[in-house]
Amino acid sequence: MQNTSLSKEDKTDQRALNKFFLDELRDVYGAEKMLTKALPELEKAATSPDLAMAFADHLQVTEKQIGRLEQVFQMLGENPEAKKCEGMEGLIKEGQTMMKDTEAGTTTRDMALIVSAQKVEHYEIAAYGSLRQVARTIGKPELSQLLEETLQEEKETDMLLSNLADMMINLQANQTAKE
Repeated sequence: MQNTSLSKEDKTDQRALNKFFLDELRDVYGAEKMLTKALPELEKAATSPDLAMAFADHLQVTEKQIGRLEQVFQMLGENPEAKKCEGMEGLIKEGQTMMKDTEAGTTTRDMALIVSAQKVEHYEIAAYGSLRQVARTIGKPELSQLLEETLQEEKETDMLLSNLADMMINLQANQTAKE
């Protein structure tokens, strides 16, 4: 007969993992909330209409992701509560500095916006990938699936930004060749 009861140490570890998961959910929830304020600034600063549209579209995606996180909180029996995300705050400040350091209306500004946005996307990819795994570890596959949806959206946005950067580089190279 197999003993299926958890030891005291295992129960403590399970509680710690659950607490850690909830804390990280609050962190990414805070990050997404911060991002909803930053994306309109990026859209306004973009020279390329395609880049501006990408930022506008990602704002809508981010709002859906916030709703999905609220669903995760609900499934855990918790109120959605944002924690100040130090990482996102730093990335947003860095992006604002890049905007100040580049000339408005230039390809350089757009490239700086893309670099800044991709840093954010990679941060989010790491956060959602890790949260998805923790959800699996604590035996919450339904939460893992919701987090996986968001992870895939973040990867798609990163790919879109890479494609826009490639287009701008090619456009710039063609213009330079004509001069």
